[in-house]
Amino acid sequence: MDAIYARQSVDKRDSLSIQGQIDLCCREAQGEIAVYQDKGFSGKNTNRPDFRRMMADVEKGLIQRVIVYRLDRFSRSLADFSQLWEVLGRHGVEFVSVNEKFDTSTPVGRAMLSIIMVFAQLERETTAERVRDNYYQRARLGSWPGGPAPYGFSLGRLPDAAGKLSPGLIPNGHMETVEEIFCRYAQDGESLGSIAKALNAKSIAAPKRAAWDNVTLSRILHSPLYVMADEDVYLYYQGKGLQFGNGLDAFDGSHAGMIVGKRDKNAGKYRDLSGQHFSLATHAGVIPSDLWLRCQYKLDANRQLGGNGRGKHTWLSGLLKCGQCGYSVKVMKDGDKYYLVCSGRSNLGVCDQSIRVDLPTLEQEIQRELERLLDECPEVDAKELEDQEAARQLAAIEQKIDRLMAALAESDEVTMPYVNRTIRRLEQERQELLQAQAKERTRPKLPPRRIDFTALDFEQKKLVAGQFIQTVQLFREKAEVAWRV
Repeated sequence: MDAIYARQSVDKRDSLSIQGQIDLCCREAQGEIAVYQDKGFSGKNTNRPDFRRMMADVEKGLIQRVIVYRLDRFSRSLADFSQLWEVLGRHGVEFVSVNEKFDTSTPVGRAMLSIIMVFAQLERETTAERVRDNYYQRARLGSWPGGPAPYGFSLGRLPDAAGKLSPGLIPNGHMETVEEIFCRYAQDGESLGSIAKALNAKSIAAPKRAAWDNVTLSRILHSPLYVMADEDVYLYYQGKGLQFGNGLDAFDGSHAGMIVGKRDKNAGKYRDLSGQHFSLATHAGVIPSDLWLRCQYKLDANRQLGGNGRGKHTWLSGLLKCGQCGYSVKVMKDGDKYYLVCSGRSNLGVCDQSIRVDLPTLEQEIQRELERLLDECPEVDAKELEDQEAARQLAAIEQKIDRLMAALAESDEVTMPYVNRTIRRLEQERQELLQAQAKERTRPKLPPRRIDFTALDFEQKKLVAGQFIQTVQLFREKAEVAWRV
């Protein structure tokens, strides 16, 4: 069956009436004919009663050809036409336009269709580019570019640099939770997992998810939307290769920031920020920059170190391996009982081993051997373990200096003096630490003593175990220790 479609938005002296359109289309029709007509409807969209009825008949397989007087009677939108043509093509329906001599049953008609589809694709890409450019432009001006408000904020309107009200973020009651997250994560011994557990225990609602997890917390902690952006924040991001919409002098520790731009989907979301664009936002920051940066350095260090050895249930964390598949073994606690679970089985499904080794017994046996080895070791200075803190401080300073050196390569005439000044200050702190260590070495040494393993704290036991043990391979009911000595 041939379908004739006619449309007229309004009666005009120079426009062909619906009946005139039908008469012309009838000359092209063959056999049985169905007429569909919409009067008083625009062609800018497909929201037309008889048009929808015709397309429904197409879906039912009742129509072999659609005939119109002119292409714009069918649709004025090339993007809409391309979508409609996909429906027609899927059901084997030909399309004929009388005025343009357009018939997809002929080679010329199909060629014209290809040209129209090219322009339709161009229109879609141009529209998408305009939307994307508008999004980036609003972000570069500090306005909220669009989308739901991040956790801790509500959507509102704030004055931009020109004093004009534009979309912005306003802190709400959840911001107290955001502040708690940053304060807790900056503390030693806290992790994403421990914070998630604490928030869930207090029944604090998480954004979008049923409960708090590492992914949600990481997204909040990485975001510059919360920081009171100052010069140190500028330098931190400059070292990561970001482009800036504001000069260094604008980073006064008042406003927060935003990052927009394309990124390589294969690259880490927070690892590779080169090519991204940073702009100061219209809303004020909430988290002080020193606290925010402490969290960033900790997040960066976690990515470098991975999760190896961070367990809190045993000082053997990071050393336990499945004897069957080689993957790490994690410790699960249920009440007073501990369970050893192969990650290759629980996370990847590549192992079927069930480990039944008793953790306390394993620790006792390994501790007995460690104490024997320590008794055979030469006596050591009691200050050795205390020097670890000074070494940690030195490592942190050197990490900051390395980051600033990376920023120095990207610096301009404005930022270079500040970078150099900061490097000199950190270098002075480094020298003071080294001098303090040197003075300690000149003091009379305390009588040497042997390391008492039972007197060590949890982290020190981990350190000692890591020095003596390569791996602890676990099988169903036995363990094999690979010693380094």
